[in-house]
Amino acid sequence: MTHLFPGPIVPAPGLTELDARARDIFRRVVESYLETGEPVGSRTISKGGVALSPASIRNTMQDLAQLGLLDAPHTSAGRMPTHAGLRMFVDGLLEVGDLPEDDKRTIEARLAVKGRSFEEALAEASSILSGLAGGAGIVVTPVREGGVKHVEFVPLGGGQALAVMVFEDGQVENRLMRQPPGVTPSALTEASNFLNARLRGRTLAEARVEMDGELAVARRQLDEAAARLVEEGLAAWSGGEGDARSLIVRGQANLLADARAREDIDRVRQLFDDLEQKGQLIGLLDDVRQAEAVRIFIGAETRLFSLSGSSVIAAPYMTGRQKVLGAIGVIGPARLNYARVIPLVDYTARVLGRMMDG
Repeated sequence: MTHLFPGPIVPAPGLTELDARARDIFRRVVESYLETGEPVGSRTISKGGVALSPASIRNTMQDLAQLGLLDAPHTSAGRMPTHAGLRMFVDGLLEVGDLPEDDKRTIEARLAVKGRSFEEALAEASSILSGLAGGAGIVVTPVREGGVKHVEFVPLGGGQALAVMVFEDGQVENRLMRQPPGVTPSALTEASNFLNARLRGRTLAEARVEMDGELAVARRQLDEAAARLVEEGLAAWSGGEGDARSLIVRGQANLLADARAREDIDRVRQLFDDLEQKGQLIGLLDDVRQAEAVRIFIGAETRLFSLSGSSVIAAPYMTGRQKVLGAIGVIGPARLNYARVIPLVDYTARVLGRMMDG
């Protein structure tokens, strides 16, 4: 059994405040709900092996509802856990085992493809999680901290150019960008030389600060087309803070798979709107970077997902020297299969970390 990171949520009684009967019935209600997605009635619990009458079970479920742990979507329906109830279950009753070997081999094989860039591996990791977990896989790219070694613009034709930035740590970032009108081969060379002279040895964050103040000067020093190319190139590269960071989301369609009722569709639509809030979602994942293991956010525990009632299971990925690079995780309905998704996210994050160490 594992104890997982509690978060701020509506106060609810702890497990120690429940007697053995209430704890057992509560656990069975939550487990049944997570498996079926349907409210659970007293007869279902009774048929599951509880040596109590449906009336006694119903009374206990009513007590749990008064404590804020269970709720009823309709007056005639059974009970389902509240977000506070799910939090208590995850923290105190959920049993999380090791990831099956087949899943481990799948993750390792799909991430270990030779010739794949780290950014491509991040996108693949997000796809893996969306496929194996059934939700949407999310990953935020690292803050680039290595110094710049080389910059180059490569013409591709059709009004496009490839912006290439090589870092001192050996990482390479390629960005397809619009090539401003009138850019000649000499302007490409001029822009590359200009940036190499000013960026070499600096981090992207440092370079952006300095270049913001130099762009006006650059327009006087450079050919007009080359100056526009410099501005386009700086805008194309990722790796900074906030909106400059890349957020990769895969598997949004999975979120519609279990949406049966109208209210489910409405919640998924709200979740799609939430996923568009890139800055807030990156901020949430950056909070995960401060942890050393899996973190779980359920519904109203985050302002971002309070309306959609979604859950986020995320973990930091880090190098063997315990340097945290970013975070990866899964977004889905509050009734995610926590026992399966938690080890999936954890193992995928660890494989990514090993890749960074070569």
